[in-house]
Amino acid sequence: MSQYVDFLNKRIAYKSNGEGPALVLLHGFLENKNMWNRFSDFLKDDFRVISIDLPGFGESDVFGDVHSMEFMADCTKAVLNAENINECVMAGHSMGGYTTLAFAEKYPETIKGFCLFHSHASEDPDEVKKNRERTVEIVKKDRTGFIAAFIPDLFAPDNRARFMPHIRQLQEEALMHPAEGITAALLGMKERTSKIGLLTKTKVPVLFIIGKQDSRIPLNKIMAQAMLPAHAELLIMEHAGHMAWLEDEYNTIHKLRCFAYGVLS
Repeated sequence: MSQYVDFLNKRIAYKSNGEGPALVLLHGFLENKNMWNRFSDFLKDDFRVISIDLPGFGESDVFGDVHSMEFMADCTKAVLNAENINECVMAGHSMGGYTTLAFAEKYPETIKGFCLFHSHASEDPDEVKKNRERTVEIVKKDRTGFIAAFIPDLFAPDNRARFMPHIRQLQEEALMHPAEGITAALLGMKERTSKIGLLTKTKVPVLFIIGKQDSRIPLNKIMAQAMLPAHAELLIMEHAGHMAWLEDEYNTIHKLRCFAYGVLS
């Protein structure tokens, strides 16, 4: 069941499941907190699992024309404050990873380790920024068509037929997000700054999870960034694209559990 916290006269929705040290899970672009339901079911015996609807997605309100990653981090902190959580491990999928990095930079005393789940610390190059601007216009004109085309491409080609029921469900859930929330996230991702310096300086453990067939993030980019932290772990999946939380559910849950347990125990 969802819970809510008031933030700037609007609401942020989240779920809390289990007891123990806190493990915070942040969804990616066009997703919502429900993507973590299976993870939460498996991890609740070891952790207090907090999954959050980032602003403009799921049951959380739209706050403005642009939702920066730092603003999403502030929304996340508001949930943790409401739950009296002073320290946690945080894992973010894709856009949720960008938010995790912003959180780690703004609230280093709270985060004891973090996982970049198909995510990275680089800022967008100029061409990608232009693509995000074009995507904003596409969403405004044809949100349904954009969602229909975008989500299947996140899966490895050989996985699309097998995961078609999941793809359809993700598309249906994405259609529930207001266009204003989608475009605010796109503009927030466009404006984010590099967090390479954070990776270089951080003293907390960092877990990178990547699929070899991820069309969004090249493997060599993650490999290079995984060399930067003092303590880094890496999980590479041969047959996964950008959605290994579905494409390789067992291994990703197991690795995240081991990582968080090692950090928080």
